[in-house]
Amino acid sequence: MSRIALVLGGASGIGAASARALAAAGHAVAVADLNQARAAETAASLACQGHHAFGADAASEESIVALFETVEREMGLIAVLVVAAGINGYVDGKRPTIRTMPVESWDTVMALNARGPMLCIREMLRRRETTCVENARVILIASMAAQMLAINSPASYVASKGALLALVRVAAGEAAQFGVTVNAVAPGAIDTPMLRGVMPKERDSSYFASTVAGRAGTADEVAAAVAFLASRASSYITGSCIDVNGGMYMR
Repeated sequence: MSRIALVLGGASGIGAASARALAAAGHAVAVADLNQARAAETAASLACQGHHAFGADAASEESIVALFETVEREMGLIAVLVVAAGINGYVDGKRPTIRTMPVESWDTVMALNARGPMLCIREMLRRRETTCVENARVILIASMAAQMLAINSPASYVASKGALLALVRVAAGEAAQFGVTVNAVAPGAIDTPMLRGVMPKERDSSYFASTVAGRAGTADEVAAAVAFLASRASSYITGSCIDVNGGMYMR
């Protein structure tokens, strides 16, 4: 029987690539997204069978609780949770400074990028406390922007991804008693719709000229790290963050 993987924010970008990688590894994937039509397209494109699409709002407590209930009723117990839903925090196509940050924008970003993952982890742990799943995994998509001076990302985005890195450590300690590991993947500049919405390809040559890899990463390269953390081979890794940034940030 296939292990069930729930990918929130799975309609495009890193979320869709993660769904593809997990499906290729033999998981039955629940692709959840605010855009259910695009989630359905992603689910239909996955290798093998048994995948389903669901509509969900990561910032809504009611929506997340309903999502977990529906997925486990229709597909089975969730073994792997990937939270890739997020927004970049730009306002009217521009990067706000702290001085110009509308509080409504700050709250919107934090609700989706930070509160959303907490809601997902909370629901996952409540369910795994009741019914154990062997080698259960939680994987959050963080960002290099929270690890170094961020010149392209708004303060709201950076702060929300920093909250994820802290949340991973707290959640890993709490989840261990239920046999669940909790980790993050921190991408650098990845060629996804989110990146291209703020940085056109024409800027790549100058932006990446002094970097080790010399190029943007791909969503599939991030998804490879997600697939590893979802596997049994990662059983001794928890509370950690895997950097996938082409050497733009080293530690």
